[in-house]
Amino acid sequence: MLERIREDIRAVKERDPAAVSTWSVLLDYPGLHAVWSHRFNHWLWRHGRRGTARWLSQLTRFLTGVEIHPGATIGRRFFIDHGMGVVIGETTVIGEDVTLYQCVTLGGTGKERGKRHPTLEDCVVVGVGAAVLGDITIGRGSRVGGGAVVVNDVPPNCTVVGIPGRVVVREGHKVDAIDLHHEDLPDPVVEMFRCMQRRIDRLEARLASDEAASAERGEPPFPARIESADTATEGGRDEECKL
Repeated sequence: MLERIREDIRAVKERDPAAVSTWSVLLDYPGLHAVWSHRFNHWLWRHGRRGTARWLSQLTRFLTGVEIHPGATIGRRFFIDHGMGVVIGETTVIGEDVTLYQCVTLGGTGKERGKRHPTLEDCVVVGVGAAVLGDITIGRGSRVGGGAVVVNDVPPNCTVVGIPGRVVVREGHKVDAIDLHHEDLPDPVVEMFRCMQRRIDRLEARLASDEAASAERGEPPFPARIESADTATEGGRDEECKL
């Protein structure tokens, strides 16, 4: 038990530059307090004391702002930075060396029973305000960007952003042509007008080519042919009306 506590303290110091001393970690990190409380609550849960485990988990939520269901399985050196608003569901499975930031939700997507919460493999990082939902797997070493909503499996060593979450980096290489800087994101309205202009240019070029070919054959211009065709159609309709 003491060795696990030492591991947790070392993990905080390694991942948070604000952790200046062991006493600071022991006193000032509610996410760490929530993890320690969960270990006891999880032991109660597995030994049939589920009512007590649930009550203690809610007490921990009140004291730390972190809600971890006692049924969740959590590996070693798990770190919740800042902690407030974090929710971890009953059937969540978390590997070793995983890091979550504030307001992260590891939740379900409905009222189904059985495994309904995500699995986070080793060394996963989930950013501020992200939601990972359903019985999905986030592969080893992957990162979930802040505010992302992930509802599908993520391969190992990937970066996921957006709503719904999409992979933009895989094995250190970008898989999306668009940079993640906001100033570089495309304007959908401008893109629509550019597409329309390209289509108009192609149609005008085709019309000019047809008109040139008609002139070589001695045929009237294309608009004149359309007008004559329209006149003939209207004349036919008049005849039908007279009949």
